[in-house]
Amino acid sequence: MSTQEASPKLNLLLDGCKELGIPIDEHQEQQFARYFATLADWNQRVNLTSIIEPDAVQTLHYLDSLTVAGALPTESLQSGRVLDVGAGAGFPGVPLKIVFPGMHLALMEATGKKVTFLQHLVDHLELTDVDVHLGRAEDLAKDPALRESFDVVLARGLAKMAALVELTLPFLKPGGLLVAHKKGDIDAEVHDATKAIRVMGGKPPSIREVNAPGLTGGRVLVIVEKVSPTPVGYPRRAGMPAKQPIGK
Repeated sequence: MSTQEASPKLNLLLDGCKELGIPIDEHQEQQFARYFATLADWNQRVNLTSIIEPDAVQTLHYLDSLTVAGALPTESLQSGRVLDVGAGAGFPGVPLKIVFPGMHLALMEATGKKVTFLQHLVDHLELTDVDVHLGRAEDLAKDPALRESFDVVLARGLAKMAALVELTLPFLKPGGLLVAHKKGDIDAEVHDATKAIRVMGGKPPSIREVNAPGLTGGRVLVIVEKVSPTPVGYPRRAGMPAKQPIGK
């Protein structure tokens, strides 16, 4: 599928961005079209996503990713250091990078084939200032170059909140923000993460309702501000945050 063929089919994305107050220029529209073509091609060989129908990609991947913009300070969007943990096929990090090219983006993924896709995608979309890291968050959080070095950490479909905060908050600077995509009734999940958030150095979370065309299911963004350094020893070894969440 050529860019010329794909671009007119991005009406859902363009209309949704207008409603979200996010401007998109012609070059960015072409990047989104190339993103879709690349995703559809690679998904035939690598299990990247079960959502591949064009309208669904625009709504459930692109727009869902871009809802993060409303939860972040302008400075972070324009020039902040942003980390997407468990980036998978690039959501939400890559759509945000397309729309806010000044951000410094890092994509972290534990599956080698997905990392290969992400590296190809970054090159194919001609994105600059994007780093792709292969490895588990539990291990990469021990790297001094990554630990407590980001202004924003994003997580979409990563884990329950108690495990998620142990996997993500160690990467944030004090003062930074974690933004996690969630949907449905999450009150109990957030409550169960109270101790983990505190231990990792975070404030009690705020919850922001997601209002964008086509996004149903009670989608919300759970936002945690980090206020103090994460203690040495966290995150625990690979697999432990999910198997034995703090507070459980």
